[in-house]
Amino acid sequence: MSTSQPILTESSSGNNKMLIAMVSIGILCALLIVLTYEGTLPRIERLKAEALEKAIFKVIPGITKTKTFRLQKDGTFLLTTDNPKTATVVYAGYDAQNKMQGIAIEASGQGYADKIRILYGYDPGTQTIVGFYVLESKETPGLGDKIEKDPDFLVNFEALDVSLKTNENMVRHKIVTVKSGSKHNPWELDGITGATISSRAIGDILAGSTSEMVPLIFNNREIFKIIGKEDVNE
Repeated sequence: MSTSQPILTESSSGNNKMLIAMVSIGILCALLIVLTYEGTLPRIERLKAEALEKAIFKVIPGITKTKTFRLQKDGTFLLTTDNPKTATVVYAGYDAQNKMQGIAIEASGQGYADKIRILYGYDPGTQTIVGFYVLESKETPGLGDKIEKDPDFLVNFEALDVSLKTNENMVRHKIVTVKSGSKHNPWELDGITGATISSRAIGDILAGSTSEMVPLIFNNREIFKIIGKEDVNE
């Protein structure tokens, strides 16, 4: 019995040293990850902001400048320079003569592989969607990612009907994705063969977003015509 005691003590001491070393390495790795994230975060945010700005110009044709508006609790919009992550904001686009050409709206929803984040342009004058852009997607390359580049699919968004019912705050016809080649109505999306789930997801995302946002924007359309003010209401 007496001869085994030193062996047990030595083994226990070795295990403790190994545990301390592993914990120390784990803490160091976690610290490095945090420092790397904090160091790259400003650049990531800046690149996202630049990508969003470029997308706004793509989904609203003919604009030369943009303004950001924040949705208030009372259902109105106010011009703002602040863009908190918790707020709902939209982006009004204006031409060289300061005429409002449309509103860019962000929306997101579940796709085939993961969440899809999009931006679309809405023209209150014609009550149509006039542009579409995928901001973020992990859909299957060669299939699901056709929602980003298939010309036959993208043509859906040149004048997609989201008009409101007369004297009602409701979209007249809910956007729906139909089988490829079977589109007959201006509120339908012609789907993509081989990417049915992804193209249907876009229809669902737009249907949900337009049902909520289009009535609000249309009823506040005069507010978006105000540009060039130096003082921003908060």
